[in-house]
Amino acid sequence: MLLAVLVLACGSAARAEDGAGRYPQARGFFPEADRFGAFEGEPRAAPAFRGERLLGYLFLTNDVVQIPAYSGRPINSLVGLDLVGRITGVAIVEHEEPILAVGISEERLRVFTDQYVGKSAFDSITVGAPREGYVAVDTISGATITVMVQNATITRAARRVAESRGLRPGSTASAAAQGAQAGAPVTAQGDEAQAGAPQAAPPDTSAAAARPDAVVPAAVEEPLWKQAWRERTGRIALLVLGLLALAGILVFQDWLARQPTLLWYVRRGFLLYTLFFIGWFALAQLSVMHVLTFAHAFMHDFRWENFLIDPMLFILWGFVALTLLLWGRGVYCGWLCPYGALQELGNQVAQRFGVKQLEFPDVVHERLWAVKYLVLIVLFGVSLQSLGEAARYAEVEPFKTTIVMGFQREWPFVLYAAALLGVALFNRKFFCKYLCPLGAALSIPGRFRVFDWWLRRRKECGRPCQTCARECEVRAIRPTGEINANECHYCLDCQVTYYNENKCMPLVERKRRHERASRAREVVHAMESHAGAMGLQEPEERERGERR
Repeated sequence: MLLAVLVLACGSAARAEDGAGRYPQARGFFPEADRFGAFEGEPRAAPAFRGERLLGYLFLTNDVVQIPAYSGRPINSLVGLDLVGRITGVAIVEHEEPILAVGISEERLRVFTDQYVGKSAFDSITVGAPREGYVAVDTISGATITVMVQNATITRAARRVAESRGLRPGSTASAAAQGAQAGAPVTAQGDEAQAGAPQAAPPDTSAAAARPDAVVPAAVEEPLWKQAWRERTGRIALLVLGLLALAGILVFQDWLARQPTLLWYVRRGFLLYTLFFIGWFALAQLSVMHVLTFAHAFMHDFRWENFLIDPMLFILWGFVALTLLLWGRGVYCGWLCPYGALQELGNQVAQRFGVKQLEFPDVVHERLWAVKYLVLIVLFGVSLQSLGEAARYAEVEPFKTTIVMGFQREWPFVLYAAALLGVALFNRKFFCKYLCPLGAALSIPGRFRVFDWWLRRRKECGRPCQTCARECEVRAIRPTGEINANECHYCLDCQVTYYNENKCMPLVERKRRHERASRAREVVHAMESHAGAMGLQEPEERERGERR
């Protein structure tokens, strides 16, 4: 009997420990509480007590709703609710979000979650700009989609728990609250509270509207990705227009290459669009973490909804996938990467001020190409174990610091990103050429492009002409004349040279031959005219002159 009592006592202690004992944050949610029950019921929640008086409930969002974030996994948060459905605290206890693992400080997370304290489980809460009929909370810069998922998770879970426990807005709404205010003893049975009388039945929603403290039943919950697409209609339109413009540039690249001045303005203008709109405004900087997340989802539980929650990234990835098959990796790396655009524009400004460019010897340059593939392999291996850990190693990409967070990070990250940009002033697109794991990942499917009509070459290219090889910004043209499609950034500079009769050696030679022939014809014509004018040319001499 003693053993049985000990087992039951240990079991009860374990059940209590499974409640608030595991989460010290719960004490801050209910400072008056002296004990907490276990997580029980449907949905699971743990009651908080002061003596025999019920104060509210704790619950884990994963026990109520599971909305996948960008990692493909939900964000699990501990939430407190008082007896009138007010949120008393929120704390993230488990997640695999890359942006939260590395990039968002604990202080910024705390400031965000503290915004929910005091808001009702029955409020409609929106993130960012205020909307009519909604309570607004501020977002976290650089983590907009993750914050949207977190907001939907907290609000939907809180409402379900509140409705399941019969909570009502207002100080006298629930039976438990009425009992507590009247001083009647409140005892816990399972998850529910009783106030000197049987627990009130779940509300009759058909009659609820007749009561002042009634709660309107929750509407059918709209998929989060639909909300995200609807709220970003303007940005989506601008992105689609930009991608259509780029598609036109690629289709009519031969005509543009014959208009070098126009192409110069078109390309620089598009790079500015990429940097400021796609990058710093829309925060649509692709990353190797997106590739790893997609691979992870493909191997486990793939669902399109996980990727549709960020419309800008989804559309951009779709366009990149298409161009990989038609033109290869270079379209994204040369035109659509905000960080790549920043490096290229910075290098052009540096050259305008006479900054000397430093290049590695060919043998070193071609060996350094392999570094980014090694980085990709390491990241992929780590991601098989943990996406969160892979996100830490993926900080080799300075994209998050430079583009997504606008240098608003701890100084080691800022120093690293600034150093890479500094190197790019002396060595054009240094990071892209040698270190970028995203570029390495894109080059793999780029090998399977369907067509080979992308960049034009002549038989003299490389043998002996080296003009394009010397001018290539990323040194993707080999001394033998071939373009390395895995390294080409599709800047079209070589195509401008291809059509330039003053730079392309075969065209220069053809032009010279044409000019020599024209001069010879002019000399003959002049001689004939002179002889005819003097009347000295006999028919036989005229015939010989024509032959000459």
